[in-house]
Parts: sequence; structure tokens; C-alpha cells
Amino acid sequence: MGIKLKELSKIGYTNHVARSLAVNIISKHCKHTAKEDIATILTDLLFTPDKYKGDPVWNKLAEHFSPTVKKKVFDVYELSDDPVVYKTYGVRFIDNLAKQQMNLAMRLPVAVAGALMPDAHAGYGLPIGGVLATENAVIPYAVGLDIGCRMSLSVFDASADYLKRYAYQMKEALRDYTHFGMDGGLHFEQEHAILDCEAFQSTPLLKMLHGKAARQLGTSGGGNHFVEFGEISLRENNILNLPAGNYLALLSHSGSRGLGAAIAQHYSQIARDVCRLPREAQHFAWLDLDTEAGQEYWMSMNLAGDFAKACHEQIHINLSKALGIKVLENVNNHHNFAWREEIAPGKYAIVHRKGATPAGKGVAGFIPGSMASAGYLVSGRGVSESLNSASHGAGRAMSRQKAKEQFTNSSLKKMLAERGVTLIGGSVEEMPLAYKDIDRIMPAQESLVDIHGQFMPRIVRMNKE
Repeated sequence: MGIKLKELSKIGYTNHVARSLAVNIISKHCKHTAKEDIATILTDLLFTPDKYKGDPVWNKLAEHFSPTVKKKVFDVYELSDDPVVYKTYGVRFIDNLAKQQMNLAMRLPVAVAGALMPDAHAGYGLPIGGVLATENAVIPYAVGLDIGCRMSLSVFDASADYLKRYAYQMKEALRDYTHFGMDGGLHFEQEHAILDCEAFQSTPLLKMLHGKAARQLGTSGGGNHFVEFGEISLRENNILNLPAGNYLALLSHSGSRGLGAAIAQHYSQIARDVCRLPREAQHFAWLDLDTEAGQEYWMSMNLAGDFAKACHEQIHINLSKALGIKVLENVNNHHNFAWREEIAPGKYAIVHRKGATPAGKGVAGFIPGSMASAGYLVSGRGVSESLNSASHGAGRAMSRQKAKEQFTNSSLKKMLAERGVTLIGGSVEEMPLAYKDIDRIMPAQESLVDIHGQFMPRIVRMNKE
């Protein structure tokens, strides 16, 4: 028998962590218990938590209300000798360091499954393009600093030739209604329900970050984040249920800004304090989801994901209003996140996707190439070996530093001119040749997704590095 959050609040469970712990316990252990009996226990536990500390069901919640002082404040773990077996897609496109990082992740004692996508390349901790399933544990650094980073694609009620007729207006709209980089924000106030979310009041950290979130709402980060207009060619019987043809579209890529970064840094440090691992695996320190810190991070991570989505919503609303065009359909999907998912019949785990796109059966997604190559509207096939995942892009072929050393601004401008692409901002770090060929990556994952449309960038806005 379930119980609603409002009902928990009436009982006296007013903080988010207590409610999360209660919901988790009830869903696991009280499926056949009457709601009145659950409410009685919860009320009694609230006022006499020590009575329930030895209870196998309610002890975690009792500890939340009346923590026991323990001499030992951390656990020490060793890695398994052999990694859990996992599936690799497009192995010939993946560098050895990324493979080594994935093998290390699969030696964690909490690792139960994994997969490596064809766009994979070395990252910090879990490789970009790595998918890791763990048992009741979340790894802040396997989610990453840019929590909830996502792609958002809007298809407009305008044909592709709009790009030629109104190129000037679109460039001006991108300059006026988008903002990139660490500091500042848009020159006009943003309003969105995310800023009223009660989770912002649930921890001191989130309270402190609310002002920054308000300032950064509707903006994008630096690096490879972008907002771009282009044309999309939709196939027959596409997942958007739109007539086949060529449309004007808007694609954006960014995440949760300073909010996500602060959450990641804060809880990564807590994880390292309570979960001691060998030096080479320290980035993989985890938080048990039955602990208060684990529940706090889970709540904060979900808030950051919702904030990232809100930023994209504002970007698309602002630009469509400025140009007087209407959104017909939108597809958005995030990576750099963790989900509780069923990975086998009756078996649930925490699935971390570090730079990987959710690709459950029939789930819409978007996989970009570069600013001078195609991106693809897809739907997932729900392949269990990939943990219902696909690549989140083409993947880098060289580091940003190597790209800066190898390419010049003039070579970048020349290439974009040849491809008919206008760039506002940007730098040689994002040179298209610094990325893998998306049209070699897509065949490597044809078993994971079906293609429904092809998008070509035309006017791209990025941060000026």
C-alpha cells in the first residue's frame, strides 16, 4: 500500500530526505500493509526513533531522526581481481585509456553490469560513453560535474528555406536570447516553475545555490555546449508523428550549470570521505542509497536534471517567441545522470550514463555529430546488453588541447564556409575534425537505435573560449 508525499508531510515528515527514505522503505517492504498501519508506525517512529533502530525494515529511517555516534566513519573497499563482463560497441573507435577506465569501473564491488558506447573516450573516472550499473549505490563522479547535460531538439512550423530567408534575424536572436559561459546571464528576467521547487529549501547547499540557479536559468555553459538552428529531414512514419519532409529545427546542448557542478563537487567529497578505495579508483567512491547522504545526493541530482531541462525549455521558448515561430514537437534526453532501472527481469540497479543516451524501446533521442556534420533523431530498441543505452554523440577524436595545437581559426572558418555553416563564438577546440565521424559511429550502434531523421546545423552559437 503506497502513501503520498502530502500525507507524509501531514504526519510530520517535512524534510525531503526523510520522505525519500520513507517512500523507499514503504515501496520495498509494505506492499501489503494497510495505509493506516503504515501511518501509525511512521508517527510512532518520528517521536520514538530509538525504538526502531534494531528493526530490519525501519532502522535506516530511525537513524535519520536519531543518528548513532559511531567510531568508524568510513568503509574501506578492495577492487575485484577481474572486471564484470560488459559489452563494447564500436570497439575499433575507442582509445585504450577509455577501455582501461571502464575495466577499472567494472572491478568495483558494487558493479553489476556495464556497457561502452562507440563514441567513448577517456574522461575522469568513468569514461565518456560509459554506462555502469551498481547495486543500490550512486557514484557522484560517474554522473559527472555537469549533471543532467542534455540534447533538446525542437521542430518548428516552418520549412527549411526559412534559414535562407531569415538568416539575419536568426543570428540576431541567437546573440540576444542566448548566453554562454560561467558568469552573468540573460539581460531579461527568466520565470520558470523550477525556481519554486521545494527541493531548493531542503538542504543548506541547495538553499545557497538558489540565487545562482535563478541567474543562470535559460543559459548555457562553455566547452562543447551550443545552440544552433538547422534543417531536419524527417522520414516516413517518424517517432514525432509529423509528415515526412524538411523542417526548420533548433538544437541545444548544455546542462545544469553552476548548480550541478556544486552538487557534484560537494557529494563527491562526501563519498570519498565515507568510501575509501584504492588510489586509482578514488573517483568511483559511492554513496549508499540507504544513507542520508545518498538520499540527499539523489534528490539534488534530480533537481539539477530538472533545472537543466528548464534551461533548455527557456532557450527554446525565448528563441521561438523572438522569431514568431511555433514548436510542433520537441525531443529532449539527458546524459550524465543516474536512473533506477530494471536491468533484467525482476532485477533493479542504479544505471549511470556518463555521456550516453537513454535508448529504451521506443524512447526518442537525439545523437549529434559536430557543428559541420549531421545529427540523428532516433528511437531506442531497448537492448539489454547496452543497458538500454546508445552514444550521446560522435565522441572526441582528440583532446581540446591537441585541437588547439593542431588547428587554426582560419582553418576552422574555411571548413565551416565550405559546409555552409555560420558560427557565432566558438573556438578551434570544437573543430569538427576533432570529433569522430558520426557516419561511422552510427552503423556501430545500428542494433541499439532506429533513425527517424537527419539534422544539419546551419547557424551555430557557442561560447567564445
